[in-house]
Amino acid sequence: MGSRIEADGVNFAVYSRHAIAIDLCLYDPSDPERETHRVRMFHGEADVWHVRVKGVAAGTLYGFRAHGAWLPENGLRFNARKLLLDPYAKAVVGIPDSRPEMLAEPNPNHPPGSMDNGTTALKSVVISDEFDWEGVPQPEIAWKDAVFYELHVKGFTQLHPELPESLRGTYAGLCQPVLLEYLKRLGVTSVQLLPVHQHLDDSFLLKKGLTNYWGYNTLAFLAPHSEYAAAKDPGDQVREFKSMVKAFHRAGIEVILDVVYNHTAEGDERGPSLMFRGLDNMGYYRHGFAGNQMFYTNITGCGNSVASNNPAALRLILDSLRYWVTEMHVDGFRFDLAVTVARDREHFHALSPFFNALQQDPILSRVKMIAEPWDLGREDSYQVGQFPAPWRELNGKYRDTCLLYTSPSPRDRG
Repeated sequence: MGSRIEADGVNFAVYSRHAIAIDLCLYDPSDPERETHRVRMFHGEADVWHVRVKGVAAGTLYGFRAHGAWLPENGLRFNARKLLLDPYAKAVVGIPDSRPEMLAEPNPNHPPGSMDNGTTALKSVVISDEFDWEGVPQPEIAWKDAVFYELHVKGFTQLHPELPESLRGTYAGLCQPVLLEYLKRLGVTSVQLLPVHQHLDDSFLLKKGLTNYWGYNTLAFLAPHSEYAAAKDPGDQVREFKSMVKAFHRAGIEVILDVVYNHTAEGDERGPSLMFRGLDNMGYYRHGFAGNQMFYTNITGCGNSVASNNPAALRLILDSLRYWVTEMHVDGFRFDLAVTVARDREHFHALSPFFNALQQDPILSRVKMIAEPWDLGREDSYQVGQFPAPWRELNGKYRDTCLLYTSPSPRDRG
Protein backbone atom coordinates (compact mmCIF):
# COMPACT_ATOMS: atom_id res chain seq x y z
CA MET A 1 0.00 0.00 0.00
CA GLY A 2 1.07 3.60 -0.50
CA SER A 3 4.04 4.49 -2.70
CA ARG A 4 6.89 2.02 -3.06
CA ILE A 5 10.13 2.85 -4.87
CA GLU A 6 11.23 0.17 -7.34
CA ALA A 7 14.13 -0.18 -9.75
CA ASP A 8 12.54 1.75 -12.62
CA GLY A 9 10.00 3.95 -10.88
CA VAL A 10 7.35 3.92 -8.17
CA ASN A 11 4.37 1.65 -7.57
CA PHE A 12 1.28 3.33 -6.09
CA ALA A 13 -1.52 1.43 -4.36
CA VAL A 14 -4.62 2.65 -2.52
CA TYR A 15 -7.76 0.95 -1.17
CA SER A 16 -11.32 1.79 -2.19
CA ARG A 17 -14.22 -0.64 -2.36
CA HIS A 18 -16.83 1.82 -3.60
CA ALA A 19 -14.99 4.01 -6.13
CA ILE A 20 -15.69 3.46 -9.84
CA ALA A 21 -12.33 4.96 -10.91
CA ILE A 22 -9.25 6.52 -9.30
CA ASP A 23 -6.69 8.85 -10.87
CA LEU A 24 -3.13 9.27 -9.63
CA CYS A 25 -1.99 12.89 -9.93
CA LEU A 26 1.73 13.76 -9.83
CA TYR A 27 3.06 17.21 -8.91
CA ASP A 28 6.36 19.00 -9.32
CA PRO A 29 8.31 19.17 -6.00
CA SER A 30 9.74 22.56 -6.98
CA ASP A 31 6.26 23.88 -7.82
CA PRO A 32 3.63 22.00 -5.75
CA GLU A 33 0.77 23.71 -7.56
CA ARG A 34 1.78 22.30 -10.96
CA GLU A 35 0.35 18.93 -11.91
CA THR A 36 2.75 17.10 -14.23
CA HIS A 37 0.94 13.79 -14.93
CA ARG A 38 -2.43 12.18 -14.38
CA VAL A 39 -2.75 8.41 -14.67
CA ARG A 40 -5.83 6.18 -14.37
CA MET A 41 -5.23 3.40 -11.81
CA PHE A 42 -6.12 -0.30 -12.20
CA HIS A 43 -8.69 -1.97 -9.95
CA GLY A 44 -7.03 -5.08 -8.55
CA GLU A 45 -7.87 -7.79 -6.04
CA ALA A 46 -9.20 -6.94 -2.59
CA ASP A 47 -10.31 -3.51 -3.88
CA VAL A 48 -6.74 -2.22 -4.12
CA TRP A 49 -6.18 0.24 -6.96
CA HIS A 50 -2.63 0.35 -8.27
CA VAL A 51 -0.35 1.66 -11.01
CA ARG A 52 3.41 1.70 -11.64
CA VAL A 53 4.89 4.90 -13.06
CA LYS A 54 8.36 4.78 -14.56
CA GLY A 55 10.84 7.58 -14.05
CA VAL A 56 9.35 8.72 -10.75
CA ALA A 57 11.71 9.04 -7.77
CA ALA A 58 11.82 9.97 -4.09
CA GLY A 59 10.61 13.51 -3.45
CA THR A 60 7.79 13.39 -6.01
CA LEU A 61 4.48 14.83 -4.79
CA TYR A 62 1.20 13.06 -5.50
CA GLY A 63 -2.45 12.70 -4.63
CA PHE A 64 -5.57 10.80 -5.71
CA ARG A 65 -8.87 11.77 -7.33
CA ALA A 66 -11.61 9.23 -6.63
CA HIS A 67 -14.65 8.98 -8.92
CA GLY A 68 -17.95 7.62 -7.71
CA ALA A 69 -21.45 8.41 -6.48
CA TRP A 70 -22.43 11.34 -4.30
CA LEU A 71 -25.09 9.70 -2.10
CA PRO A 72 -24.48 10.88 1.48
CA GLU A 73 -27.59 9.09 2.72
CA ASN A 74 -25.88 5.85 1.64
CA GLY A 75 -22.51 6.90 3.05
CA LEU A 76 -20.97 7.67 -0.37
CA ARG A 77 -19.16 11.02 -0.69
CA PHE A 78 -17.08 10.87 -3.86
CA ASN A 79 -16.03 14.10 -5.55
CA ALA A 80 -13.28 13.92 -8.18
CA ARG A 81 -12.72 17.67 -7.91
CA LYS A 82 -10.92 17.07 -4.62
CA LEU A 83 -7.28 15.94 -4.51
CA LEU A 84 -6.90 13.41 -1.71
CA LEU A 85 -3.96 12.37 0.43
CA ASP A 86 -2.65 8.82 0.43
CA PRO A 87 -3.70 7.10 3.71
CA TYR A 88 -0.19 5.55 3.63
CA ALA A 89 1.62 8.84 2.97
CA LYS A 90 4.95 8.89 4.84
CA ALA A 91 5.29 12.67 4.51
CA VAL A 92 2.89 15.50 3.70
CA VAL A 93 3.55 18.96 2.26
CA GLY A 94 1.27 21.97 2.21
CA ILE A 95 -0.56 24.13 4.73
CA PRO A 96 -2.31 21.81 7.22
CA ASP A 97 -5.67 23.52 7.58
CA SER A 98 -9.23 22.91 6.40
CA ARG A 99 -9.78 25.79 3.99
CA PRO A 100 -13.20 26.23 2.31
CA GLU A 101 -12.08 24.64 -0.97
CA MET A 102 -11.43 21.38 0.90
CA LEU A 103 -15.16 20.92 1.61
CA ALA A 104 -16.70 18.02 -0.24
CA GLU A 105 -20.22 18.96 -1.37
CA PRO A 106 -20.45 19.10 -5.20
CA ASN A 107 -23.34 21.55 -5.10
CA PRO A 108 -23.44 24.36 -7.69
CA ASN A 109 -25.09 26.56 -5.05
CA HIS A 110 -22.15 25.94 -2.72
CA PRO A 111 -19.08 27.19 -4.64
CA PRO A 112 -16.48 26.26 -1.99
CA GLY A 113 -17.64 22.64 -2.13
CA SER A 114 -17.55 22.30 -5.91
CA MET A 115 -14.23 24.09 -6.33
CA ASP A 116 -11.28 22.09 -7.65
CA ASN A 117 -8.55 22.25 -5.01
CA GLY A 118 -5.66 20.59 -6.85
CA THR A 119 -3.35 23.59 -6.60
CA THR A 120 -3.80 24.25 -2.89
CA ALA A 121 -4.46 20.74 -1.52
CA LEU A 122 -2.06 18.92 0.76
CA LYS A 123 0.17 16.50 -1.17
CA SER A 124 1.72 13.16 -0.28
CA VAL A 125 5.47 12.67 -0.78
CA VAL A 126 7.26 9.63 -2.21
CA ILE A 127 9.80 8.69 0.49
CA SER A 128 12.92 6.54 0.47
CA ASP A 129 13.27 4.46 3.62
CA GLU A 130 17.08 4.44 3.43
CA PHE A 131 18.71 5.62 6.65
CA ASP A 132 21.89 4.76 8.53
CA TRP A 133 21.00 3.76 12.09
CA GLU A 134 24.70 3.11 12.77
CA GLY A 135 23.88 0.00 14.73
CA VAL A 136 22.43 1.99 17.66
CA PRO A 137 20.29 -0.48 19.65
CA GLN A 138 16.86 0.22 21.11
CA PRO A 139 17.03 0.56 24.91
CA GLU A 140 14.33 -2.05 25.75
CA ILE A 141 13.67 -0.68 29.24
CA ALA A 142 11.82 -3.12 31.52
CA TRP A 143 8.45 -1.87 32.74
CA LYS A 144 9.57 -2.04 36.39
CA ASP A 145 12.46 0.34 35.61
CA ALA A 146 10.62 2.76 33.31
CA VAL A 147 10.26 6.46 34.18
CA PHE A 148 8.12 8.31 31.63
CA TYR A 149 8.34 12.01 30.80
CA GLU A 150 5.48 13.35 28.67
CA LEU A 151 6.46 16.29 26.49
CA HIS A 152 5.44 18.35 23.48
CA VAL A 153 8.01 18.44 20.67
CA LYS A 154 7.55 22.16 20.10
CA GLY A 155 6.74 23.33 23.60
CA PHE A 156 9.66 21.58 25.29
CA THR A 157 12.26 23.48 23.27
CA GLN A 158 10.57 26.58 21.83
CA LEU A 159 11.92 28.98 24.48
CA HIS A 160 15.09 27.13 25.45
CA PRO A 161 17.85 29.76 25.78
CA GLU A 162 20.68 27.30 25.04
CA LEU A 163 19.32 26.17 21.67
CA PRO A 164 19.83 27.99 18.37
CA GLU A 165 16.59 29.64 17.29
CA SER A 166 16.59 27.56 14.10
CA LEU A 167 16.30 24.35 16.16
CA ARG A 168 13.75 25.45 18.73
CA GLY A 169 10.43 23.64 18.49
CA THR A 170 11.80 20.88 16.22
CA TYR A 171 12.73 17.22 16.22
CA ALA A 172 16.36 18.25 15.72
CA GLY A 173 16.21 20.58 18.70
CA LEU A 174 14.63 18.01 20.99
CA CYS A 175 17.60 15.67 20.83
CA GLN A 176 20.38 18.20 21.43
CA PRO A 177 22.94 17.13 24.08
CA VAL A 178 21.85 19.79 26.60
CA LEU A 179 18.31 18.35 26.64
CA LEU A 180 19.37 14.71 26.63
CA GLU A 181 21.65 15.39 29.61
CA TYR A 182 18.82 17.18 31.42
CA LEU A 183 16.46 14.21 30.97
CA LYS A 184 19.15 11.78 32.07
CA ARG A 185 19.79 13.81 35.25
CA LEU A 186 16.08 13.55 36.06
CA GLY A 187 16.26 9.76 35.73
CA VAL A 188 13.97 9.65 32.69
CA THR A 189 14.12 6.37 30.73
CA SER A 190 11.30 7.01 28.23
CA VAL A 191 10.01 10.19 26.60
CA GLN A 192 6.33 10.13 25.63
CA LEU A 193 5.85 12.55 22.76
CA LEU A 194 2.47 14.23 22.43
CA PRO A 195 1.03 13.57 18.95
CA VAL A 196 3.58 13.80 16.15
CA HIS A 197 1.44 12.36 13.33
CA GLN A 198 0.65 14.97 10.68
CA HIS A 199 -2.33 16.85 12.07
CA LEU A 200 -4.68 19.59 10.95
CA ASP A 201 -5.71 23.00 12.24
CA ASP A 202 -9.51 23.34 12.14
CA SER A 203 -10.99 26.27 10.25
CA PHE A 204 -13.07 27.38 13.25
CA LEU A 205 -9.87 27.68 15.30
CA LEU A 206 -8.02 29.57 12.58
CA LYS A 207 -10.88 32.07 12.34
CA LYS A 208 -10.28 32.85 16.01
CA GLY A 209 -6.54 33.20 15.49
CA LEU A 210 -5.91 29.87 17.25
CA THR A 211 -4.23 26.59 16.32
CA ASN A 212 -4.52 22.99 17.46
CA TYR A 213 -1.43 23.13 19.66
CA TRP A 214 -1.73 19.65 21.19
CA GLY A 215 -2.06 17.85 17.87
CA TYR A 216 -4.95 15.52 18.70
CA ASN A 217 -6.42 16.01 15.24
CA THR A 218 -4.55 13.43 13.18
CA LEU A 219 -4.63 13.42 9.41
CA ALA A 220 -1.88 11.02 8.26
CA PHE A 221 -1.09 7.94 10.35
CA LEU A 222 2.39 7.31 8.89
CA ALA A 223 3.68 10.87 8.47
CA PRO A 224 5.58 12.92 11.08
CA HIS A 225 4.15 16.41 11.48
CA SER A 226 6.04 18.61 9.03
CA GLU A 227 5.90 21.82 11.08
CA TYR A 228 8.05 20.22 13.80
CA ALA A 229 10.96 19.75 11.39
CA ALA A 230 13.84 22.19 11.09
CA ALA A 231 14.46 20.86 7.57
CA LYS A 232 11.94 22.13 5.04
CA ASP A 233 12.55 20.09 1.87
CA PRO A 234 9.77 17.56 1.08
CA GLY A 235 10.42 14.38 2.99
CA ASP A 236 13.26 15.71 5.13
CA GLN A 237 11.02 15.55 8.20
CA VAL A 238 11.27 11.75 8.04
CA ARG A 239 15.07 11.74 8.17
CA GLU A 240 15.04 14.36 10.93
CA PHE A 241 12.61 12.29 13.00
CA LYS A 242 14.78 9.19 12.60
CA SER A 243 17.87 11.15 13.61
CA MET A 244 16.04 12.30 16.75
CA VAL A 245 15.09 8.73 17.67
CA LYS A 246 18.67 7.58 17.08
CA ALA A 247 20.00 10.28 19.40
CA PHE A 248 17.55 9.33 22.14
CA HIS A 249 18.47 5.67 21.82
CA ARG A 250 22.16 6.45 21.90
CA ALA A 251 21.47 8.19 25.23
CA GLY A 252 19.58 5.10 26.47
CA ILE A 253 16.15 6.76 26.33
CA GLU A 254 13.08 5.17 24.73
CA VAL A 255 10.66 7.05 22.45
CA ILE A 256 6.95 6.46 23.05
CA LEU A 257 4.36 8.05 20.73
CA ASP A 258 0.99 9.40 21.81
CA VAL A 259 -1.18 8.21 18.90
CA VAL A 260 -4.70 9.12 17.78
CA TYR A 261 -6.31 6.32 15.77
CA ASN A 262 -9.84 6.80 17.14
CA HIS A 263 -10.83 9.68 14.82
CA THR A 264 -9.36 11.87 12.07
CA ALA A 265 -9.17 15.56 11.23
CA GLU A 266 -11.96 15.27 8.65
CA GLY A 267 -14.55 15.80 11.40
CA ASP A 268 -18.27 15.26 10.92
CA GLU A 269 -20.33 15.39 7.72
CA ARG A 270 -19.68 19.14 7.46
CA GLY A 271 -15.90 18.75 7.52
CA PRO A 272 -13.27 18.79 4.78
CA SER A 273 -12.68 15.98 2.29
CA LEU A 274 -8.97 15.33 2.66
CA MET A 275 -8.44 11.57 2.47
CA PHE A 276 -10.67 8.85 3.98
CA ARG A 277 -13.99 10.58 3.27
CA GLY A 278 -13.23 10.95 -0.43
CA LEU A 279 -11.54 7.56 -0.96
CA ASP A 280 -13.91 5.21 0.84
CA ASN A 281 -16.10 6.87 3.43
CA MET A 282 -17.91 3.65 4.38
CA GLY A 283 -14.70 1.66 4.69
CA TYR A 284 -12.85 3.98 7.05
CA TYR A 285 -15.53 5.48 9.32
CA ARG A 286 -18.27 4.21 11.62
CA HIS A 287 -21.72 5.28 10.41
CA GLY A 288 -25.38 4.90 11.21
CA PHE A 289 -26.08 7.47 13.90
CA ALA A 290 -29.90 7.72 14.19
CA GLY A 291 -30.12 4.98 11.53
CA ASN A 292 -28.84 7.22 8.75
CA GLN A 293 -25.60 6.50 6.86
CA MET A 294 -25.24 10.23 6.20
CA PHE A 295 -24.16 10.77 9.80
CA TYR A 296 -21.06 9.52 11.59
CA THR A 297 -21.02 7.57 14.83
CA ASN A 298 -19.31 10.06 17.11
CA ILE A 299 -18.06 8.29 20.25
CA THR A 300 -14.90 10.39 20.31
CA GLY A 301 -16.39 13.87 20.63
CA CYS A 302 -14.46 14.90 17.50
CA GLY A 303 -17.07 14.41 14.79
CA ASN A 304 -16.20 10.91 13.56
CA SER A 305 -14.89 7.54 14.71
CA VAL A 306 -12.52 5.35 12.69
CA ALA A 307 -14.00 1.96 11.76
CA SER A 308 -11.23 -0.12 13.33
CA ASN A 309 -13.57 -3.13 13.10
CA ASN A 310 -13.42 -2.85 9.29
CA PRO A 311 -10.55 -4.78 7.62
CA ALA A 312 -9.30 -1.78 5.59
CA ALA A 313 -9.14 0.62 8.54
CA LEU A 314 -7.76 -2.06 10.87
CA ARG A 315 -5.04 -2.93 8.36
CA LEU A 316 -4.06 0.73 8.07
CA ILE A 317 -3.77 1.12 11.86
CA LEU A 318 -1.65 -2.03 12.17
CA ASP A 319 0.53 -1.10 9.20
CA SER A 320 1.03 2.35 10.70
CA LEU A 321 2.09 0.89 14.06
CA ARG A 322 4.50 -1.53 12.40
CA TYR A 323 5.98 1.26 10.29
CA TRP A 324 6.72 3.41 13.34
CA VAL A 325 8.38 0.43 15.04
CA THR A 326 10.30 -1.10 12.14
CA GLU A 327 11.22 1.98 10.09
CA MET A 328 11.17 4.79 12.66
CA HIS A 329 12.41 2.62 15.57
CA VAL A 330 9.99 3.92 18.21
CA ASP A 331 9.56 1.81 21.34
CA GLY A 332 5.85 1.94 22.10
CA PHE A 333 2.57 3.81 21.98
CA ARG A 334 0.07 5.56 24.21
CA PHE A 335 -3.39 5.32 22.59
CA ASP A 336 -5.75 8.27 22.83
CA LEU A 337 -9.33 7.05 23.49
CA ALA A 338 -8.18 3.46 23.12
CA VAL A 339 -11.65 2.08 23.83
CA THR A 340 -12.90 3.36 20.46
CA VAL A 341 -10.07 1.61 18.60
CA ALA A 342 -10.72 -1.63 20.49
CA ARG A 343 -14.45 -1.82 19.73
CA ASP A 344 -15.96 -4.33 17.35
CA ARG A 345 -19.04 -3.13 15.45
CA GLU A 346 -20.38 -1.51 18.61
CA HIS A 347 -18.93 -2.88 21.84
CA PHE A 348 -15.58 -3.05 23.63
CA HIS A 349 -14.25 -6.47 24.61
CA ALA A 350 -10.90 -8.22 25.01
CA LEU A 351 -11.46 -10.40 21.91
CA SER A 352 -12.12 -7.55 19.49
CA PRO A 353 -10.46 -7.62 16.03
CA PHE A 354 -7.94 -5.00 17.17
CA PHE A 355 -6.78 -6.90 20.26
CA ASN A 356 -6.64 -10.22 18.40
CA ALA A 357 -4.57 -8.72 15.60
CA LEU A 358 -2.11 -7.08 18.02
CA GLN A 359 -1.63 -10.08 20.25
CA GLN A 360 -0.70 -12.40 17.40
CA ASP A 361 1.58 -9.89 15.70
CA PRO A 362 5.26 -10.89 16.18
CA ILE A 363 6.40 -7.24 16.16
CA LEU A 364 3.65 -5.26 17.85
CA SER A 365 3.06 -7.78 20.63
CA ARG A 366 6.54 -6.98 21.98
CA VAL A 367 6.44 -3.17 22.25
CA LYS A 368 4.99 -1.02 25.02
CA MET A 369 1.24 -0.41 24.69
CA ILE A 370 -0.53 2.06 26.98
CA ALA A 371 -4.27 2.73 26.86
CA GLU A 372 -6.30 5.77 27.68
CA PRO A 373 -9.10 3.33 28.58
CA TRP A 374 -12.23 5.34 27.87
CA ASP A 375 -14.24 7.09 25.16
CA LEU A 376 -17.73 8.64 24.92
CA GLY A 377 -19.74 5.45 24.39
CA ARG A 378 -23.10 5.45 26.12
CA GLU A 379 -22.91 2.13 27.98
CA ASP A 380 -19.34 0.87 28.07
CA SER A 381 -17.09 3.90 27.81
CA TYR A 382 -14.99 3.48 30.97
CA GLN A 383 -12.81 0.36 30.75
CA VAL A 384 -10.03 0.81 33.33
CA GLY A 385 -8.73 -2.64 34.28
CA GLN A 386 -10.26 -4.35 31.26
CA PHE A 387 -7.42 -4.17 28.72
CA PRO A 388 -5.71 -7.55 28.18
CA ALA A 389 -2.09 -8.16 29.17
CA PRO A 390 0.50 -6.95 28.35
CA TRP A 391 -1.30 -3.60 28.01
CA ARG A 392 -0.84 -0.87 30.63
CA GLU A 393 -3.51 1.73 31.31
CA LEU A 394 -3.95 5.27 32.52
CA ASN A 395 -6.15 5.27 35.61
CA GLY A 396 -8.47 8.27 35.52
CA LYS A 397 -9.98 7.81 38.98
CA TYR A 398 -6.54 7.44 40.58
CA ARG A 399 -5.31 10.54 38.75
CA ASP A 400 -8.35 12.61 39.73
CA THR A 401 -8.04 11.49 43.36
CA CYS A 402 -4.38 12.52 43.44
CA LEU A 403 -5.25 15.90 41.96
CA LEU A 404 -8.06 16.37 44.47
CA TYR A 405 -5.81 15.79 47.47
CA THR A 406 -2.77 17.64 46.17
CA SER A 407 -4.47 20.75 44.77
CA PRO A 408 -4.55 23.87 46.95
CA SER A 409 -7.81 24.79 48.62
CA PRO A 410 -9.98 27.54 47.04
CA ARG A 411 -8.79 29.91 49.76
CA ASP A 412 -5.13 29.11 48.99
CA ARG A 413 -5.75 29.57 45.28
CA GLY A 414 -7.31 32.96 45.98
